[in-house]
Amino acid sequence: MSDRASLPVLVTGGSGFIGSHVCDALLQLGMAVRCMDNFATSKRSNIAHLEGRPDFALVEGDIRDAEACRNAMVGARAVVHLAALGSVPRSIADPLSSHATNLTGFLNVLDAARLEGVDRFVYASSSSVYGNSKELPKREPNTGDPLSPYAVTKAGNELYAQLYTRLHGLNTIGLRFFNVFGERQDPEGPYAAAIPKFIRAFLKHEAPQVHGDGQQSRDFTYVGNAVMAVLAALESADARAVGQVFNVAYGDRTTLLELIDALRNALAKTDPAIGRVGVQHVAERAGDIRDSLADISKARELLGYAPQFDLKAGLERAVPWYVQHWG
Repeated sequence: MSDRASLPVLVTGGSGFIGSHVCDALLQLGMAVRCMDNFATSKRSNIAHLEGRPDFALVEGDIRDAEACRNAMVGARAVVHLAALGSVPRSIADPLSSHATNLTGFLNVLDAARLEGVDRFVYASSSSVYGNSKELPKREPNTGDPLSPYAVTKAGNELYAQLYTRLHGLNTIGLRFFNVFGERQDPEGPYAAAIPKFIRAFLKHEAPQVHGDGQQSRDFTYVGNAVMAVLAALESADARAVGQVFNVAYGDRTTLLELIDALRNALAKTDPAIGRVGVQHVAERAGDIRDSLADISKARELLGYAPQFDLKAGLERAVPWYVQHWG
């Protein structure tokens, strides 16, 4: 291993849902990891099993603090930037906080990476950047008008990253995640993602709430696929990938009602009473995209991304975890 290869990968948001899985995967590959997090929306328990390892370091800090970002970046060879304030509804309710974390915070990390001269900067974008585009499947060049402040921040991340590639030669790669789910995703709070929220409701024998008619569709993507994409982006030797953004999904879509049926059936195997729980329909939600399906051919070609988990396989891994931890 070269001296540079032994330097740590900085993972911002490393104690979060996706971030903690990325930390696990990097360590399993023999890489040193430095996790930066302020624990605003993540859980320390997600990385408790890593603390104390000689190849893992935790830096408690906020990406809104430029100096904290520069300090966390010292000696890093690469960055996986996942820290963000998620949720479309939260961004509509509080756009200033989303801007401060997702745009100003992003620029703080990006510029610290430039100053440190890191080898690769991989960052999380979002399928929300497709906005009101009606095209299916979604292809990277064809974004629509954003429907939320969150979408604006993620589109801004992409513009800043691509600018830094052109201006400074920083090797950036963006990943547009589509509805990632899996173990450690928090089911509590008003801004929880659909799958953990639905599972939590079923475990309490309560009807899950569906905004609108439930026929809206999503490309639900198991976290194992998202981690594969991060690793592929970190290690890709294809120069054409630099400065680009890529869809990260499975490449299939499921309606919310189909998802709920699958969750009900899976959970009813251990608790038959869940099989009799219905669905509660509530008002449509502002900022939501109606249908989402990714074309992942670009990521396959330039990153070698090959998702292994469809929705069924992902649920087979995620549902038992929720039953164990939240049942």
